[in-house]
Amino acid sequence: MSADKETMRTTDEHVAPAEYNNASFDATALPSGWKYRQRRIFGWAIPWYASPKVQLLMVAFVCFMCPGMFNALGGLGGGGKTDAELADNMNTALYSCFAVFGIFGGTFVNKLGVKWTLAFGGVGYCLYAISLLVSVHANVAGFNLFAGAWLGICAGLLWTAQGTIMISYPNEKQKGKYFAWFWAIFNMGAVIGGLIPLGQNINVKTNKTVSDGTYIGFIVLMAIGALLAVFLCNASDVIREDGSRVILMKNPSWKSELAGLWETLRFEPFVVLLFPMFFVSNWFYIYQQNAVNGAYFDTRTKALNSLLYWLAQIFAAAIWGYLLDVQGVRRSTRAKITWVVLFILTFAIWGGGYKFEQRYTRQTVDIKLHPDWKAFDWSDSGYVGPMFLYIFYGFYDAAWQASIYWFMGALSNSGRRSANYVGFYKGIQSCGAAIVNNLDARKLSFEREFISNWVLLAVSLVFAAPVIFLKIRDHIDVEEDLAGTDETLADILPADHPEKVGA
Repeated sequence: MSADKETMRTTDEHVAPAEYNNASFDATALPSGWKYRQRRIFGWAIPWYASPKVQLLMVAFVCFMCPGMFNALGGLGGGGKTDAELADNMNTALYSCFAVFGIFGGTFVNKLGVKWTLAFGGVGYCLYAISLLVSVHANVAGFNLFAGAWLGICAGLLWTAQGTIMISYPNEKQKGKYFAWFWAIFNMGAVIGGLIPLGQNINVKTNKTVSDGTYIGFIVLMAIGALLAVFLCNASDVIREDGSRVILMKNPSWKSELAGLWETLRFEPFVVLLFPMFFVSNWFYIYQQNAVNGAYFDTRTKALNSLLYWLAQIFAAAIWGYLLDVQGVRRSTRAKITWVVLFILTFAIWGGGYKFEQRYTRQTVDIKLHPDWKAFDWSDSGYVGPMFLYIFYGFYDAAWQASIYWFMGALSNSGRRSANYVGFYKGIQSCGAAIVNNLDARKLSFEREFISNWVLLAVSLVFAAPVIFLKIRDHIDVEEDLAGTDETLADILPADHPEKVGA
């Protein structure tokens, strides 16, 4: 090894988040200003405002209020309406726009910064809920489609900014835990959002549209979430607990960021093998929420199922996130184990789902064709089995999403590359969601919807295997992450690092 390379390796031992000794950083070396002021409450040291933990917490609460409430609304099936066709059409417009702005979302994040990208992104959720409320009282199909498309633009930007924070702010030992914290808080929004329709429809044993008050509750909470995003810090202000900073591009231009999309693929071309996992990661929501929860159960049971689904996600995120970060096992080995467990869960949970799917068809639960159809209630005999199936669907979703985020985070620690990885993820994910929403609106049979989920999930894992088994390493050297940016090593060193002090 050359002397220069050896020097860089020594530097990595201090700079690289996986190796840096937190205890050696003197917090008094932080810049002056309120963003870096430390406080103690009841003896507990509170991280500075511009720390990864505080920023992740704030982003989690933005998502708690905005997409969390959107998930609670969607979890009722059909956006809370008995006929899912309107919501399917809105979501087709939503995810079509999401696909485009998701792919290019990393460009916006790197150019505008995470704060303003998130704040703008939160606005669309409120408009979406407003349009659903209006549609209960008037035929406003044009407004509904516009609201869906606008939310697609906003959500593409919001989720790219969120993902950038979640996988580039923590060090290599914390990426699973950061996902667990975020996903738990985010899905608590869906849990609380699920309590709103459950409380308001507790005695409704028929399948009907939820009340106006339910929609109004969602609208208010979504508006608060969009406002909260304004108070975030930008990535350039964030300093980790070890004193290091997030790797960013200095003075990015639109041209440099568009070129950065290609540079990201050139840096790790194998990432394209994760694209099938990205594609199917929202595909199963439509079957679960519309074909299972929305079609088979009555209003109050739909609300309960939705609540249990998102609660399962919280527990799954906590379990999965912390297991992904177990330090007694090498990261490359953890990646392989994760793939194997996901493969087993895919056949165990969806195998149980196939047995349930055979109970009914789209035609047998259509009240227009069968007016005597009685939606299933939690008081009916045999509810426990479908209830646990729906809980396991929620668990599986969190495990799938956690694994994808963790795989992406294991490929790079760079904020710039992470933004582009997440942009590809959200864009391709939304492309899949747009297609399946359109198929559902065209009344594709529930059996075919189910089979498409099971096949796509299993095949995507096969495609992802080479990345997971060959490309995920125990540590990413900092010089690799700096490639393709004009950031220098000194820009991201802790303030007390000997390389920087001696410069």
